[in-house]
Parts: sequence; structure tokens; C-alpha cells
Amino acid sequence: MATVNVIEYVTIASLGNATDFGDLTASTDKHGACSDGTKCTVAGGTVATYTDTIQYFNIASTGNASDFGDLTTGKGYVPGVISDGTKGVLGGGRVVPGANVNTIDYWVMASLGNASDFGDLTETIYAVGGTSGDTS
Repeated sequence: MATVNVIEYVTIASLGNATDFGDLTASTDKHGACSDGTKCTVAGGTVATYTDTIQYFNIASTGNASDFGDLTTGKGYVPGVISDGTKGVLGGGRVVPGANVNTIDYWVMASLGNASDFGDLTETIYAVGGTSGDTS
């Protein structure tokens, strides 16, 4: 898998190809993303090593990503990032090749800043999926 910095979007209401939205702050892969409906955060991934960077962009207008803050440690293989509209949450991941973690990080979607420790998963795991429910 190649690392890329491209952000693309599709208009769901009509059929068609993806369109360029902007660029991430760095080319990466093996990251995870979530949204609160206003902004999208992209967390972790692989640049040269596993990164602790959280990036964000505003969904309402095209443009490049900016720095949001940092995870508690650099992590890759984190596709299961979720949000309840208030917090972004990332569980598990890989910190170096072959070393999985059980830590859970969270960040507040409304304000820029670093992630904090949320707790631990019951086992070390990477490439875990995730989902969040509608709380209304």
C-alpha cells in the first residue's frame, strides 16, 4: 500500500467520480478517521514510522488538513477510529512492527488538542474495526 496525502470526496446524492478535496499534512497510510459532522479528524498511521499526529479538516469547504494535536503515542493500523459527535476514540493499534497495544485514546472534537488516555482494551490488537451509535 502506498502512502498518500490526498483527500477526496464524493457527492452521495448523485452518481459520479471522486473529486479532489485537499491534502493531508503528510503522506500516510494505516490511519483512521472520524467525524463530528463539522470536522473530520485523521489519526495515527505510517509516515516513516508510526505517527502520533492527529490532523483535521472542515467538511463544509474543500481545503488542506491542519494539525489538531497528538495521540498519546505513535500508532498505525488504526482503521477503527470512532466518534459520538463529541469525542474521537481510537482503540488498539501497532506501535512498532509486531508490537500491538491495548490502549484507548480520546480527543474532544470541538477543540484542538492532544489525545488523553481513555482506558484499555481487554487485549492487545491492531487493525480493529469500530462503530458508534446514534445517541439521539
